[in-house]
This record gives sequence, C-alpha cells and structure tokens, in this order.
Amino acid sequence: MEDQGIIRAMNVHKTYDTGRVQVHALRGIDLTVQRAEILAIMGPSGCGKTTLLNCLAGLDYVDRGEIVIDGVSLASLSDNERTVYRARKMGFVFQFYNLLPVLTAVENVELPLLVSGVRAGEARRRAQEGLARVGLSRWGGHRPAELSGGQRQRVAIARALVNRPVIIWADEPTGDLDSETATEVMTLMRRLNEENGQTFVLVTHSPEAARYAHRVIRMRDGQIVGDQVQTPYLEAEPLEIEDLVGVYQEARR
Repeated sequence: MEDQGIIRAMNVHKTYDTGRVQVHALRGIDLTVQRAEILAIMGPSGCGKTTLLNCLAGLDYVDRGEIVIDGVSLASLSDNERTVYRARKMGFVFQFYNLLPVLTAVENVELPLLVSGVRAGEARRRAQEGLARVGLSRWGGHRPAELSGGQRQRVAIARALVNRPVIIWADEPTGDLDSETATEVMTLMRRLNEENGQTFVLVTHSPEAARYAHRVIRMRDGQIVGDQVQTPYLEAEPLEIEDLVGVYQEARR
C-alpha cells in the first residue's frame, strides 16, 4: 500500500452555524486511507461520521484544514471542477438507494454514463455489464418498485461502479436491509474490492457491516478516538442456479 494514501485529511475542521448555536462537527481530523482499503467509520449518532464522509467526498466544504484525493487538493477545485472530479473518480451508495422510480434497473445504472457524455449504445453495454457483476443480469428491465431491498442496493452499487471510480463512498449501505440481505450486500462489496482494487469508505452503525473492512475508525464529538486494523471477513457467496448446474455437470463427469 502507498504511504501517501489515496485519501488524506489534515487538521480538518467543520462547524455548522444555525444562527443560535454553533455545532463543531469535525475537530481537527487527521486521516489517511490507503488505495484499495475498505475503511469503516463508526460512532454514535451526531458524532460527525456523515459530515466527515461528505467533506472527504467534496460534497461539503471544510472551514479549516486540507483534503487531498488521489493527489488533488479539493480546495484547488472550483464547484464545477469538483462536480466533474466526483463524476470521474468517485461512486456513491446511500442507505435509501436514490434510484429513480420511473427508470428500469439498467436505465438507472446507465444514467451517470449518459450524463458524462458516453454514447447511448456504449452506456447500455456498460450498464448491462455492471448489472451482471452484481448478479442482476435478468432484472435489468425491472423498475425499483419491482425489486427487493437487496436488489435495489445491488443496482445502486452497480450504478456507483459503472464509471469505474477509484473511490466508492457508502453512507449506511445496509441500514435499510434485514441482516441476511445486509450480509449479501457487504459480501458483494468486499468481493468487488478484491477484484477491482477500489477503495471503499463506509459510514455504518453496524458492527456486522464493519467486519468486512480492513480498518475501523471510531468517532466521538467530531474527533477520531479509535483506529483499528483488522482482517476483513469474507463469507462465501451463495451459488446462483447456473453455478449449481455447473457443479452438478462437473460431478457427473
């Protein structure tokens, strides 16, 4: 892994001023995330987890300090440049999927490509490939309302990955899922990390989700109070029907 890291935060401060009270959301955060690392950010509600993720991703501005993503200081970018940089370098996965209900799964996945100027035919091909990678080849024509929670999150992951980003930000990606489906989604994210070498940063309340990370930091009152390296958990992924047929045919030989 690289010493400099793909994500670096140096003495980052963020304060929200409501007019009546000031909320010190981040208080001097120093953090380095290595390339191809899965980092889980944990802590009680209101500790600054999501604020940190939003600042690292360039969705929010910091009051003091510096954030460098893949060698580029976010402070050096204009608003438009930040938007383009996020589109090219980053993918996002949220708790409630943020899928457009009137579009099919494949249309939701191809949307970021079309917005980025990719030709329609190429966008559709890459979107179909993305759905295949998350095990949803046969569900591309279905709208979100026709999919389960786990399937919707898989579509959201395919959409986050379709631009081939170097970093994927995930805010409570299993928060709206039952335990079995959450395991399925985290297993998928861990396997994609292994196969593609992409960096994942996820905010989570779930110790079960955090097991899949290489490293867990804990926050309290806008500060990092714990930083633990661990061996990520990887559960065997259930075999699809096609896999079971293959196993059967192999056993008959």
